[in-house]
Amino acid sequence: MTLPATLEKLAVIGNGIIGHGIAQIFAMARVPVILIGRSENSLAQAREKIRASLAQFVAHELLTTDAAQAALERITLSTQLRDARAAQMVIEAVTENLALKHDLFEQLDALCPPPTILASSSGQPASNLVKRVARRERVIATHFWYPPQLIPLVEVCAGPETAPAVTDWVCAQLRAAHKEPVILNREIPGFIGNRLQFALLREAWALWASGAASAEAIDAVVRNSFGRRLAITGPIESADVGGLDTFDAFAAFLFPELDTRRAPPEKIQELARQGRRGLPNGQGVYDWAQRDGAALLEARMQELFRHLKRDLAARAK
Repeated sequence: MTLPATLEKLAVIGNGIIGHGIAQIFAMARVPVILIGRSENSLAQAREKIRASLAQFVAHELLTTDAAQAALERITLSTQLRDARAAQMVIEAVTENLALKHDLFEQLDALCPPPTILASSSGQPASNLVKRVARRERVIATHFWYPPQLIPLVEVCAGPETAPAVTDWVCAQLRAAHKEPVILNREIPGFIGNRLQFALLREAWALWASGAASAEAIDAVVRNSFGRRLAITGPIESADVGGLDTFDAFAAFLFPELDTRRAPPEKIQELARQGRRGLPNGQGVYDWAQRDGAALLEARMQELFRHLKRDLAARAK
């Protein structure tokens, strides 16, 4: 298929926690953005969140005040889906409702003339989104991680009907916006990151539910040991660095002992049935009334900014 010559304008559909972050990413990369939401009120709130996030970038000396203001001015707000017609790439970032996504991609396919690229920021494979799309060769998954303006990774996954050149074009636009695209060779549920994240979570929940250790102990083990290394060496690199023969032998011993259940432990399911959502309502595995959740989130944010500064320094070399 014919590809856009350049990315002169991006449309983001959905102004929630992922959508407004994506808008900020491209606006900081000097790409004009149309942020499309359901209501003027929600869009105004998203704009304020972007303004606050840009202020943090200024505070961490990652942007000047003028650059932050210029980025904000590149973002146009709209409640009209038809305004996406002006964009060379559209990124869907609506709630995880597959029926809604089917409706949305059907409308975008009719509204946006080729060669506009239609991308999804969710964890849905592209093939799940094209039920009512005629030009399926231009649909691709671009899975951002929260908060997208701070997490560099974007998992890029073409569907079986996606034109191969679309993947390369999309990755080029992401790199120009200082993201780190990773290409999946084929569609798999959850892509890479969530599969790895939930494999660890399954074992952590299993250890806690079985009484092998407290939640505090399990989290401390991850934070204070291999969690520190993973930002430098991924799991496969770590095994090679440590000695593949050693890791192979230990895996043969340990794999049969790891949790393989196909559902969360009953103790976790019971907490969910009780409405114990965790930090959002104060009760989960932890009693958040006894913990400073705001301080924990702030510490995590500061660590993400530290990594972002390191990334910027590496690009400057």
